[in-house]
Amino acid sequence: MTGPDPAGVFISSAQMYQEVRDLAQTVGRIESKVDSFLDEAKDIRSDVQDHELRIRTLERARWPLPTIGVLAGVAGAATGAVALFVR
Repeated sequence: MTGPDPAGVFISSAQMYQEVRDLAQTVGRIESKVDSFLDEAKDIRSDVQDHELRIRTLERARWPLPTIGVLAGVAGAATGAVALFVR
């Protein structure tokens, strides 16, 4: 039975330091991308709130139209009835 290879793998402290620096740079890039995603999400939330407000305003402004139509129909029917009976 043979033991582990005495030469093995050797990683110098300079190589380890460079790997840690590369990892730190990668984490920094990921953080900046996450920050930009969060900023975009805030923009999307404000757009959704703006759209919600606009839709609610349109819904409130729309209700008189059917009422006006009904009133015009009733007025037309009343005018027709009056014209029929006045003759």
